[in-house]
Amino acid sequence: MSWIEISLNTNHEAVDWVCTLLAKEISQEDFHIVEYASDPDQNREPWAFTILMYLPNDLQIHQRVETIANILKPLHRTGMTSEMQTFVVDSKPILETGASQVRHISDRFAIVTDHLGYAPRHDQEIVLYLQNSLAFGSGLHPATILSLRLLERHVQPELQTLDLGSGSGLLSVAIAKLGARVLAIDNDPVAVAATEDAVQRNQVTDLVKVQLASLGSASQLGHWMGGESAEQVPAIAAEGQFDLIVANIFARVHISLAAEFAEALRANSGILITAGYTRDRAEDVVTAMRAVGLYESDRLQLDEWVAIAFCNNSSNILHSQNR
Repeated sequence: MSWIEISLNTNHEAVDWVCTLLAKEISQEDFHIVEYASDPDQNREPWAFTILMYLPNDLQIHQRVETIANILKPLHRTGMTSEMQTFVVDSKPILETGASQVRHISDRFAIVTDHLGYAPRHDQEIVLYLQNSLAFGSGLHPATILSLRLLERHVQPELQTLDLGSGSGLLSVAIAKLGARVLAIDNDPVAVAATEDAVQRNQVTDLVKVQLASLGSASQLGHWMGGESAEQVPAIAAEGQFDLIVANIFARVHISLAAEFAEALRANSGILITAGYTRDRAEDVVTAMRAVGLYESDRLQLDEWVAIAFCNNSSNILHSQNR
């Protein structure tokens, strides 16, 4: 039997979304990501990755290819992926298995696929167990790493927190394992299911509530990636009920939700952790937050990616730290 190779190019902002959106359509062994940073001779601006997918060339192939094209259409329409191309190949190549199954994110956080018998390096290490899949927020993306490092700095036990755009559930699990309570919301049913799986897998169901929802006016924005496929979901009212909010989403969504973030934080003590954007958008985010009374208090950078923490009490402003 021959195979159909599907290929497309994408950028840093969208690569995790491609993985998420196709998780139910493509098995992990038939999905491969080529990163151009690993090959300095390649110049593929503005693309950072090529994604290769392989499907058996059977009677269902035309329907499956059309389904994948429709799923990715919003990303292509917004310029985050190239046009999808298909080729017939005689055989499927042997694909690399990908990254290590243990990822040490910081001194305290390690991400582990749950089938491994992993022994923590020290008593204070927090192990985050995730299903080995294409789920968004696997821990490989710099925005996820930066989010975890800021959470490690700012989460305290018993805080009431919100994980907006929970994705794989990784950040919600990390917050719970630091002792805080979490409302994990996403407007993508696939992400909600992934978060629920992660919460159960890590045995933090008593600390995390998972819900298909958005915050305030975000319920009217559609899918986080800007598509039109997501139906309007229930809105969580912004009523000053959260001590801490974390949102690993696109810069334009941070900017759109600045007022809701400010209203949802507890007065004079709230912390907002933003991630999911590169340094060229950082000042746009800072300007939007400052306009609603949120002040930059902490900043981390990894490659071109930035994560910034804001507070709503100017007396708590810290010097930004770039690491």
